[in-house]
Amino acid sequence: MGSCLCVDKNQDPPVVSAGPAGTQPDPAPPPSNPPSRRHTVNGHTSHGERHRHGSGSRWSREPKEKDIDKLVLETLSLIRTLVDNDQEPPLAMVILHKVADCDAGWLNVVKSLIRVIPLEDPLGPAVIALLLDECPLPTKEALMELRGHLNLSQIDSSRNYHKPCQQRNICVVLGCLAEKMAGPSSISLMSSDVLHFLFSHLNPINHPVVILHSIIALEKFAQTSENKVTVSQLLQRMPVHPLEVLQDWSRDPNYSKREVGFCARWCLDNLCKCMPSEKLLTAFILQGRQFTYEQLDLSRLNVMLNSNDVSEYLKISADGLEARCDASSFESVRCTFQVDTGVWYYEVLIITDGVMQIGWATKESKFLNHDGCGIGDDEFSMAYDGCRQLIWYQAQSESHTHPCWKPGDVLGLLLDVDNQKLVFYLNGDPLPPYRQLFNHARSGFFAAASFMSFQQCEFNFGAKPFKFPPPICFRTFNLHGRLTDEERIILPRQKKLDLLMQVTVKEDSCTLCFDLQANTRLMDCKHAGFCDECALQLEKCPICRQEIRQRILISDAMETSSSEAGSKGGSPKRLS
Repeated sequence: MGSCLCVDKNQDPPVVSAGPAGTQPDPAPPPSNPPSRRHTVNGHTSHGERHRHGSGSRWSREPKEKDIDKLVLETLSLIRTLVDNDQEPPLAMVILHKVADCDAGWLNVVKSLIRVIPLEDPLGPAVIALLLDECPLPTKEALMELRGHLNLSQIDSSRNYHKPCQQRNICVVLGCLAEKMAGPSSISLMSSDVLHFLFSHLNPINHPVVILHSIIALEKFAQTSENKVTVSQLLQRMPVHPLEVLQDWSRDPNYSKREVGFCARWCLDNLCKCMPSEKLLTAFILQGRQFTYEQLDLSRLNVMLNSNDVSEYLKISADGLEARCDASSFESVRCTFQVDTGVWYYEVLIITDGVMQIGWATKESKFLNHDGCGIGDDEFSMAYDGCRQLIWYQAQSESHTHPCWKPGDVLGLLLDVDNQKLVFYLNGDPLPPYRQLFNHARSGFFAAASFMSFQQCEFNFGAKPFKFPPPICFRTFNLHGRLTDEERIILPRQKKLDLLMQVTVKEDSCTLCFDLQANTRLMDCKHAGFCDECALQLEKCPICRQEIRQRILISDAMETSSSEAGSKGGSPKRLS
C-alpha cells in the first residue's frame, strides 16, 4: 500500500531554503480558498491530469543546487513513512514538483537525482521513478538538453559521473523517461551516445547494480518499435550476446548479480518484435536459443505463481517461483493452489529489500496496480511488509517488531484456517498471531504478494526443504497441489500473443471476459455488452462509471422486438 500523495498544481509553494535532510521547511500559511487536490497512490500519477511544463518559472528566485539536493535526500528519507492514504506528502516533495514546473527546474531536479541518490538505500531507484512520475512531462527541448548535459560518450561519462551510484541513477532516469514517453520522444532520447553508455555497462566487469539498470533501461527503450529495431541491429553485430553471458548469474549467491541474471534471462525469453513484413526480428532473443521453460524439468512442481492470476506488468520466472516488478506500478500475484482447512506454511527468499507486501489473499482480493493497491489493502487479504516494518490489512497498517528485512532473509508464512490465525516469521523468529483476516474470509486462501518498483523475491511452496520450518505440524502446498504439464508452462509473451491471435471471438461475446454471451444491460445508464457473471461483479459501469442500481437479463428477441414482448406481457429478467 503506497500512501496517497496529494500535489496541488495551482498553488505556489513557499520560497524556502531547504534545511538538513530529514527536516521540514516552514510551510506558508494556507490559502483562504484551498484549491482542489490531485491524488496519486503509491506515487503513481493520474495520467489524465499530467501536463507539459513550459519555459517560465513560478519561483521568485532560482533554487540553489544544494537546496534541491537536500530536498531530494529529504524525500528519500521520509518516503518510507508515507503509509496512510490521508497523509499529506512531504513538503520537500511538493517543492520539488514546483521546481520542476519549468525546463530549467526539471533539469536541475533530474541532475540532483543522478548526483545524490545513494547506492545503498533500497528505495533509491523507486524514489527516482516516483519523483519523475510526479513531475510534469518534460518538453522535447528539455530532453535534448538533458542528453547534452549527460554527454554519455565513453570518456566524458566516466569523467562526469564515475561513481557506480551515479551511473545506476543515470540508467534509472533513462529507463523511467523511456517508459513515460514511449514514441517519438523515446526515439530522440536514445541517441548513439545513450546506446553506447547502456551497452558498455552490460560488461560483467561493471558493478552488478549498474548492469541491472542498464538492462532495464534498454528493455524500456525497446517498448518503442524503432528503438527495438536499433537495439536488435546492435546486438546482431556483437560477437557475444551480453545477455547470454549475464543470464548465468540467475543463481549467483550475490543477490545483486542474481537480479541481473533474472532480468537477462527474462529479456531473452520475452522481448521480440514482429515486423510488418511478417518476418520475426529478434531484439534480445538469440536465434536458435531454447526458451528457458523448455530447458527446465518442471515435473516436481505442483504449485507455482499463477501467470493467469497476476497484474499486467509483473515478471515471473520460467519455473513459476520467482517474481519481479520493474514497472512504476504496484504489481500483484496469487499462487495456483487454494487452501480451505488445516495448517499451511510457505517461505519467501528476500532478494531485494524494498517495499513488498507478502501474505495471504482470497479470490475476492482486488489487484489495482495503478492505484497502488495490492495484498493487504482490502478485507480479503493480509500482508507482511519487511521494508517499512508493517503488517497490512484492509489498507491499514500496524508496526511489527522484526528488523527491516535484507537480501538473503527468509520470510515464513503460516496459516491456521481451523484456529483462524496467521503467523509471520523472519528467519525463524515468529511474530504474535494475527486474526483480522478471518473477519471477512473463512476459506479460499492463496499465497500472494505485491511488489513496488525494482523488487524481487523467490517463493518456496515445499518443492525443496524449508530453511526455517515452524515447530508444529503443517501441510505443504507442493505435496497437496496438482498441475498438468500444460499448467506448469509459463509462456513467453510472444508465444502468448501468437496463441491469442489464433483465438476467434464471437460478435456477441461479453466485452470483459470474451467467453460468455453478452446478455445483460446495466441500469440506469442502459449500457450493455456484458455477460451476467461479469455484470454481477461490477459495482460501477466500466463505460460511464455510473453506479449500477440494477442489472437486466436480456435476449436477442427482447432486444430486437421489445414491443412484441410488451404485447405478450413479457419482461426482461431482473438479476439485481
